[in-house]
Order: sequence, then C-alpha cells, then structure tokens
Amino acid sequence: MQMEDRSPLVRRAAATDLEQLLALYRELSDPPEQPGPPAGAEAEAALAATLADPSRHLVVATVNGEVVGTADLLIVANLTHGARPWGIVENVVVTHTHRGTGVGSAVLEHLIAIARQAGCYKVQLLSAKHRRNAHAFYRAIGFEPVAEGFKLYLEDEG
Repeated sequence: MQMEDRSPLVRRAAATDLEQLLALYRELSDPPEQPGPPAGAEAEAALAATLADPSRHLVVATVNGEVVGTADLLIVANLTHGARPWGIVENVVVTHTHRGTGVGSAVLEHLIAIARQAGCYKVQLLSAKHRRNAHAFYRAIGFEPVAEGFKLYLEDEG
C-alpha cells in the first residue's frame, strides 16, 4: 500500500486555482464582517490581473493536488538602499487542516527565494495583532517584529 505524500509542492498560481484560492481567502477574512473575496467574473478578472503583473508572485502550495496554502509577493522598485527593490508579502493563508505541517514555511521560503533572486534588500509583511500563532510562526522562520504597522482602509463612498 502506497503512503500519501504530505509534503507541499509550491508553484505559481494559475487561473484554474481560482475556486480553491477563494476558499482559502474566505478562511483569511477577519473579522467576518469584512468583505471577503469576490465571486464570478470579478474574481476571475482580479486573478487574471494578478497573474499578468510581472511584479506579483502569487503562489499556491498543494498537497496531493489540493491547494492548501497561498501567499502573494509584490516586488517594489525603489530609490533607496542602492536602488534595490523590496518585497511585501500579503494574504498568507494555510487551510486550517494543514497548519503546522510545513505548508506555510514552504510557501514563505519560496517567496523569499524569489525576493533574493530579484535583489530585494528586505521582505516584509503585516499581521493582525491578535494573530499570536502567526507571529510565532513568522519569528520561527526568521521574520522580526521591528516596526509598528499602520493601515488606513479606504471605504467606498458610493
């Protein structure tokens, strides 16, 4: 009897991953009253724009063909630090059934390698203050809490 392979494979996201990405993003939505991911044509268009942007690196982690994790790296051109770019990671999510199995580490290590190859001088991310387990995870893989993060949500006025 062949054992199931539980090691994650990290790859660039594809249009065919849309439904599984949306399921992951629904797990990420916090608090629940925040708008979750779009649906239908709006979601398809947003994913197509993301995949077409050469500065974006949206990846998924799969285990036995199932998308179980994702994160998005944006590489930003820069006029400081010797004109070396920097990267920001967003929308890191691993499905609750695969947390603690190495999926998140594999995803972030993959994105960090892309940032290094692009010559980035840093990679940063934000994490909500109440996500203490996520903070411990980020520290364990080398991220340091060196700054206070701020956000300004821009609401629709219509």
